[in-house]
Amino acid sequence: MYDTTQQNRLLELTRKLLRTDTLPETAHTADELREVINYHDWRYYVLSEPVITDYEYDKLFSFLKQLEGKHPEWQTPDSPTQRVARGLTEEFTPVPHLVSMLSLENSYNEADLYDFDRRVKEFIRHETPEYCIEPKFDGSSIALIYENDRLVRAATRGDGIMGDDITNNAMALSSIPLRAAFSKYGIYRVEIRGEVIIQRHIFEKMNEERRARGEKVYQNARNTASGSLRTKDPNETRARHLEAIMYHISYAEDPQGNDLLASRLTTHYQCVQILHDCGFKTPLRELRVCRSVSELQDVIHEWNERRHTFPIDTDGMVIKVNSLRHQQVCGSTAHHPRWAIAYKFAARQAHSKLLKVEFQVGRTGAITPVAKIEPVFLSGVTISSISLHNEDFIREKDIKINDTVIVERAGEVIPYIVGVVEALRDGSQVEIEFPRNCPSCNSALVKPAGEAVWRCDNADCPAQTEERLIHFVSKDAMDIEGCGKETIASFIQLGLLKSIEDLYRLPYEHIRKLEGWKDKSVSNLKNGIEESKKRPLWRLLHALGIRHVGVTTSKDVAAHIQSIFDLERMSIEQLMAIEGIGPKVAQSIYDFFHQPANIRLLHELKKLGVNTENKPEHTAAKNNKLQGKTFLFTGTLKNFTRARAKQLVEENGGRLLSSVSANLNYLVVGEDAGSKLAKAQKIPSIQIISEEEFLQMIS
Repeated sequence: MYDTTQQNRLLELTRKLLRTDTLPETAHTADELREVINYHDWRYYVLSEPVITDYEYDKLFSFLKQLEGKHPEWQTPDSPTQRVARGLTEEFTPVPHLVSMLSLENSYNEADLYDFDRRVKEFIRHETPEYCIEPKFDGSSIALIYENDRLVRAATRGDGIMGDDITNNAMALSSIPLRAAFSKYGIYRVEIRGEVIIQRHIFEKMNEERRARGEKVYQNARNTASGSLRTKDPNETRARHLEAIMYHISYAEDPQGNDLLASRLTTHYQCVQILHDCGFKTPLRELRVCRSVSELQDVIHEWNERRHTFPIDTDGMVIKVNSLRHQQVCGSTAHHPRWAIAYKFAARQAHSKLLKVEFQVGRTGAITPVAKIEPVFLSGVTISSISLHNEDFIREKDIKINDTVIVERAGEVIPYIVGVVEALRDGSQVEIEFPRNCPSCNSALVKPAGEAVWRCDNADCPAQTEERLIHFVSKDAMDIEGCGKETIASFIQLGLLKSIEDLYRLPYEHIRKLEGWKDKSVSNLKNGIEESKKRPLWRLLHALGIRHVGVTTSKDVAAHIQSIFDLERMSIEQLMAIEGIGPKVAQSIYDFFHQPANIRLLHELKKLGVNTENKPEHTAAKNNKLQGKTFLFTGTLKNFTRARAKQLVEENGGRLLSSVSANLNYLVVGEDAGSKLAKAQKIPSIQIISEEEFLQMIS
């Protein structure tokens, strides 16, 4: 949507608008604010890659809101203040919400609470409002629809009007009941809202495991949760240990279509209690009912301290009018409900001095600048190193050596430099010189057009070799037990490892004589390496460390080839014909398999006994009834699980594909089949059959 030039201009404009607490009150300023807010909406909701903090975004939004409030003639119909931020992707089917998912108005001080209370009292006139206050969970919003007690749809927030259909992924979350007893309360159809989160200790464990495998750690739990909801494989969503906390009923009707929120249901607290009784995780235990702003302040102060020990990241408190009737009287703007407000906690920040910058080389040759700062204690940990991401990030933030920098823990986890304190510059500051040669091998660095990262293209770069080996043996790749990061580093230092193929030529008798190595540990290492030779093809493909090729892409590609050497002969167009493979990924795969050194590596691995063929991963064929035939399953299966379906295909000599293409022979259709069925109907060679017809083929 935005090319590199546009993004650079908008980032510079953002920096200019954030430099001051007062902006010129002009129509041009309003135009600039609308433009940058739309850009940051796109980065946040579509890419899940924000480049400014929530506080900075809210500051821009507040500027615009104030300008348009004073000068209504400057307001445009498509202003961010008149709608909810964009957030649809092209990978999932857009679906409409039953009720718009609006944003919440933000507050950062107690004066705003009194103003909110005053406005509510003006709406409800002579009655006294009652408020519910609960933690604001820092996750990814989700909307669920149940009909006749059965989950029929799950969607992301999207643009507030439409969201992405993520039903299959939501069904993988054990905290989302597939059936819920809403009928006990006379409810036939209901839409409920909530937040998908990753508990803090689970997120930290995930990053520890990724760090041990030499993989890039996740930036924060919120973005990880958002990205996990959009994976193409629900099993990967399940593996991320996501939880859904449901806190709101937005729509409810009885079997006759009567609106229950306007009749039988009376309070927000009652709605949360119903969700809790129906088996959902809710904030019922944390929810408090207050009758004054003073009581709200007490709860906020309590949570401001408690949030650091609470297992789930919270970035504030949500205050809602408890009475549903009062909510209807207050109504909503196009952007937010008037009956609710979010009180945002101030981010925990600290100042420190930037001492120097070190440049690290990753396994793909990416050069990452790392800031070394005076150690600072922040949110329970001591921070001394912070990633500066890339050269553009340094220039955008105007960061220099000896600067006083503002350090924040993004999502209370990942250290992040928010900016510099320009007022404290004393003339000792020095520009950060980004190297033009590799810090490890001194080769000239390159920066591909349209990318922000400088890279070393030398295949023999020592730093890359170590990172590639660490990735190759990692759990998601060849999964070699007994061969971790420390072992790789030690063997490289001793000269036992210089390349990937050296893993399969290790001198075990020599290793047995090394300090710290005993018969059992050597035996475990040898067995782990021997077992890795039998790994399925997708693991080898992922282990090679091809840029942009992760686990899911590796599985998608492997499902379309018989041998890894098939990729040497495939064109970019043929690669793009595989569902989920775009131009960037296709080009990356094509380039890798047209490097003679990489092909030599693969032939050497094959000679050493490593599997390079697409063989069934778990089961051997018991007969050949489906020999030469390919299958794909779609919809809800009633006779067997997906795992059992895969097993049945492979036991009978067939092959399972991951997407619809001309290579597919049979699409087996269950209930509620979606886009795969529609796509298959356009390809005459694909036979569409039922579960029963599939079972007849193998009976």
